Amino acid sequence: MSTFPLRSKPNPMLVNYAWVVLGYTVLVILWGAFVRATSSGAGCGSHWPLCNGEVFPRSPGFETLIELVHRLSSGLLGLAVLALLVFVFRVFPIRHPARKAACWTVFLVTVEAIIGAGLVRFEWVADNDSVERVYTMVFHFANTFLLLAAMVLTGWLVSGGTVPFLRNQGQSALAVGLALMGVLVVGSGGAVTALGDTLYLTEGLSPQDSPVVAGLLQSRYYHPAAAILVFFLVSWSSFRFVAARPSEMTRRLAYSTVGLYGLQLIVGALNVYLKAPIWIQLVHLLVADVIWITLVLLAISGLSVAPREPVR
Repeated sequence: MSTFPLRSKPNPMLVNYAWVVLGYTVLVILWGAFVRATSSGAGCGSHWPLCNGEVFPRSPGFETLIELVHRLSSGLLGLAVLALLVFVFRVFPIRHPARKAACWTVFLVTVEAIIGAGLVRFEWVADNDSVERVYTMVFHFANTFLLLAAMVLTGWLVSGGTVPFLRNQGQSALAVGLALMGVLVVGSGGAVTALGDTLYLTEGLSPQDSPVVAGLLQSRYYHPAAAILVFFLVSWSSFRFVAARPSEMTRRLAYSTVGLYGLQLIVGALNVYLKAPIWIQLVHLLVADVIWITLVLLAISGLSVAPREPVR
């Protein structure tokens, strides 16, 4: 267990700022999904960071405006994360875990920017049905979830939380690790499924004309099946944590995680039934983000203390 001294009185401004940045990041993620769902990724052409060769294009069209807002909001996120890093370094001493978490946050935001620039420069947007775009979407989603996890850890530490550890945690650490990995895999599969819906329903690409679209449509049934399996895995892991660490926080986070996941299954079924309208896609992604954040909080809070007794 880490014995690094933590501040007894967290800085209120830093605590509030860290969680506000996390909330703003979720909004940026949702707007990015809106860009993909409306096929507005090519609104600024293949130019980056400029938009159609200009900083602020004159009389922008609908797609250009959507893409431009996404770039501006993403740039603002980068500045907000850098400010968070400076704030953390000013408040906490050298080698403090909060500094490491903030550094990881900056690194993952940088990776996000590189991925976004690559999508634009290689024109893996709009009606592009290349295999490279599919793999990039998987990596993009995974990096986004890792970014959220780093932000949650930063917020936890600056709020005065203790450092999570894995030693002598028994099978609880393995259980929550499998749950996190399962949600990450299911979410990445959902991102690929959403891309297939965009290419087929929005762009009108036919499976007969696009082998990639045909493959995406054939594999879309694996996503709900995997989501149901991971639901049982998350439920088992969450209730295992409650048995090993019967604190009020762990109990609330565990029940919230399972409840949100159940809601997500309903939203997913509604998404399929309504043939993936944009608004339900955004709701689906929002619930996925909240599930991930809640599960990460459950893991951090549970692994920050030793279990009361070994769980068989």
